[in-house]
Amino acid sequence: MGEARAKQLADRIQVLVAELLERRVKDPRLGFVTVTDARLTGDLREASVFYTVYGDEQERASTAAALESARGLIRSEVGKALGLRHAPSVAFFLDAVPENAGQIEELLEKARMADAEVAKAAAGAKPAGDADPYKHKDDDEDDED
Repeated sequence: MGEARAKQLADRIQVLVAELLERRVKDPRLGFVTVTDARLTGDLREASVFYTVYGDEQERASTAAALESARGLIRSEVGKALGLRHAPSVAFFLDAVPENAGQIEELLEKARMADAEVAKAAAGAKPAGDADPYKHKDDDEDDED
């Protein structure tokens, strides 16, 4: 199978899993979950579904347990919807993108603060030498006279 076909099916799996979690899976442990990505191996045998959960660590753990218990239902429904000879096995992974984005935002804020301090220090500073330390053609002509 081609890489484009696997990507197309992975996108379809992402939508299917999101719909199944919203409509068919009635587990009370399932929190406010968002399916962020799905990836499918080239042989179409294994699907990795990435998700995020709104809430604390306990909600993440209970959602992971709910997804694990619903994995068989999700696999069979995905297999029926895709019409493949073999339904891909489904594995769920907590997406670390929100945490990484938060860390990047913190680093960017530190960089902004450091830039503001440098700009504040440079506001009243004067050059150590001449205001224009570069040689100009006019200066060379004046030296020859």
